[in-house]
Amino acid sequence: MSSPEIVSLSWGQMKVKGCSATYKDCKVWPGGSRTWDWRETGTNHSPGVQPADLEEVVKKGVKTVVIGRGMSEALQVPASTVDYLKKNGIDVLVLQTEKAVEQYNALAAQGVKVGGVFHSTC
Repeated sequence: MSSPEIVSLSWGQMKVKGCSATYKDCKVWPGGSRTWDWRETGTNHSPGVQPADLEEVVKKGVKTVVIGRGMSEALQVPASTVDYLKKNGIDVLVLQTEKAVEQYNALAAQGVKVGGVFHSTC
């Protein structure tokens, strides 16, 4: 199963190929996507992305996770979150969201089992 392309990104809106929903923040993985609801794990800009935010994506068997920190990179990614991924043998890219989407789409187009979490505002 391939990772779906992120077909559009603008402030507060993301669209993923094969999905009719428009996301503000989203999770993607080989074969699917869904809204990334920060309330599920109590995520805030600081301390930022927690391992719990990534568990669902990791369980899909990804080899690489791309984290989009927002258009202005307001969303933090603590070292403990990066360590969690590395301990699971997963490569991680932490980037500004527009760059993150570019990298994610490039990896997906190469057939890499890539997943990600993306913040589309600040």
